[in-house]
Amino acid sequence: MRLNCNLKIPARVPQKEPVPFKEILPLRLKETVSGKGDKTSDVACLHEMSIMFACFKNNEFNQELCSKEISSFQNCYKDFQNKKNIKKRQEQKGILIPGEKNLTHKQLNTLLRRFPPQ
Repeated sequence: MRLNCNLKIPARVPQKEPVPFKEILPLRLKETVSGKGDKTSDVACLHEMSIMFACFKNNEFNQELCSKEISSFQNCYKDFQNKKNIKKRQEQKGILIPGEKNLTHKQLNTLLRRFPPQ
């Protein structure tokens, strides 16, 4: 049994004086970045896969009737693998891609070496 009680909880009162900042460590960037958080899961060809499975369902999983959808999915996956391998080679070498939003730790380290923190 739940009781709904109308307790009036006072609103939080803002602090009158600002909290003084205490610098524990120096405020500057490190010279390198670790690669711990670079693990990402890529989902490739999701649309082609869903079309292929829909075709399988409609044709009682007969692969001969869905050859066009299967080839479309396989071509998409081959393109994805090729692009992934090219990107991986560029990332391993530390090659910077202009306009890239997501940089790996090796690319960030290349940038930090080029423009060291002062």
